[in-house]
Amino acid sequence: MEEEHGRKNWYDKSYKLLLVIPALLLIFSIGYLYVFTQDNGDIIRKDVTLTGGTSVSVFDAKADIVVIESQLKTDFPDLRIREIRDFRSGGQIGFFVETKAGVNEITEGLENVLGYKLNQENSSIEFTGETLSAGFYKQVRNAIVLAFVFMAIVVFLVFRTFVPSFAVILSAFADIVMTIALVNILGFEISIAGIIAFLMLIGYSVDTDILLTSRLLKNGEGSVNGRIFDSFKTGITMTLTSISAIAVSLFIIYNFSETLRQIFSILLIGLGFDIINTWFANAGILKMYVEKKRGGIR
Repeated sequence: MEEEHGRKNWYDKSYKLLLVIPALLLIFSIGYLYVFTQDNGDIIRKDVTLTGGTSVSVFDAKADIVVIESQLKTDFPDLRIREIRDFRSGGQIGFFVETKAGVNEITEGLENVLGYKLNQENSSIEFTGETLSAGFYKQVRNAIVLAFVFMAIVVFLVFRTFVPSFAVILSAFADIVMTIALVNILGFEISIAGIIAFLMLIGYSVDTDILLTSRLLKNGEGSVNGRIFDSFKTGITMTLTSISAIAVSLFIIYNFSETLRQIFSILLIGLGFDIINTWFANAGILKMYVEKKRGGIR
């Protein structure tokens, strides 16, 4: 009992200080993204699925991708190359190349380096036009904005109170912004898969926030601190379970699927920030709000 009382006293003294951490992270992230957008013309780095370009899969188990990359980089400075591995054996079965160059240019360059002609049996080529990619990117970007707006409307309809609803939305917004900032710092080039991951992250971001807010506002039993700690036990278990499952999946597929690797990496980063934004920021804001309504009773 004394241990629990001491823990609650510590939280009463520290929760406002804990609010500073997500606040500083959010300010830094917004500032970084502003500078990044000014330098790059967009909020993210986009790969060829969103900018337009050519993707070539070459099925050559003996190809040395280090040599191939070094010989092609001069003519194709934006080129990205990676191995294609067999899921069961882990051995190389080929490699994958992405560039903004046209089909004929990159095909000719690869054939000169490899020393043989590319055909339907030893390769697969996909080309996406710049106009089509730009239109698709605009649509998925609007889809993320609409998803966030509809999420905000649902939150306001459920709680019907400005401060708790705003805290949930702010936490989800901070998760997205901080994740985009770190993804850019790490040098990710976002594909369609990455956009899907950010859409998924909106859902992941609000579940623990809604759990916390519901228990504080709609469950009048017990102290404010007690309800926060009970929510924390349930919420952190949910989040850590998701993080563990995603981390194991990421480890397993890391060398086999670029699409899944990007999705899992973004979700892992986002869930890490969600712990900070939910239990440092949202919990602190709600604690101040509820205690003010109850006249300072904890």
